[in-house]
Amino acid sequence: MSGIMLAVLGGKKASAAAPPTVEYLVVAGGGGGGYFAGAGGGAGGFRTNASFSVVAGTSYTVTVGAGGASSPVVAGQNNGTSGSNSVFSTITSNGGGGGGGGGDAQNGLSGGSGGGGSALSGGTGTGGAGNTPSTSPSQGNNGADSSSPSSGGGGGAGAAGSGTNGGNGSASSITGSSVTYAGGGGGYNGGTGGTGGGGAFNSGGGENLGGGAGGNNPSGTGGSGVVIIAYPDIYSVATISGGLVYNEPTRSGYRVYRFTSGTGTITF
Repeated sequence: MSGIMLAVLGGKKASAAAPPTVEYLVVAGGGGGGYFAGAGGGAGGFRTNASFSVVAGTSYTVTVGAGGASSPVVAGQNNGTSGSNSVFSTITSNGGGGGGGGGDAQNGLSGGSGGGGSALSGGTGTGGAGNTPSTSPSQGNNGADSSSPSSGGGGGAGAAGSGTNGGNGSASSITGSSVTYAGGGGGYNGGTGGTGGGGAFNSGGGENLGGGAGGNNPSGTGGSGVVIIAYPDIYSVATISGGLVYNEPTRSGYRVYRFTSGTGTITF
């Protein structure tokens, strides 16, 4: 085996070598909802790959993005705050765009997925652009435009916001079971959150799902993101450094590291 050390563990050969590739899921923090009958926040960017090349002994940065805050109650600042980016190595998923604030027409902010536009008092607020900056495959979708007197839903990883409803998220089985992430938040006038942690109106986004917050009056923050790394358990245990909080979900035949907050490094 060309110098690779092997041991027999439970009938399987376990290598002391680092894996040549790993799977990743990188979900950013969701956007905050717009204030006072505002629009839903966009979901955090969703990026995944099943064969990312890594090098033994190299440390790779991991950062888990926080959700965006709800809008402050200050004139001229009533859009929700965009979520923070999540990072693994060279892969960045961008925070979801904040939702437009109620009152006069306010445009949603762009991001991994865009926040919805608002227009409680008339006019049209435009939904923020998703997949910003552009990635291939796309990391998210647009927020919905408003239709007075209602505010638009935020975009999700799997679908754009539609009317007052947040767009649905996308599913991943990287932990060993299917979980849906990155749903958009719902806007004013009965908006529902998208699957994958999108908050309904007056509700925050799902934590560690990257869900956008619902439009709010006044509270509602976007859900934090998550970074998950997985590779076959015939390869050696990774070293985690820095201020990362993580757990290790059970997936048959794999090592899985699920990072839920902080920043630091992983070394294979």
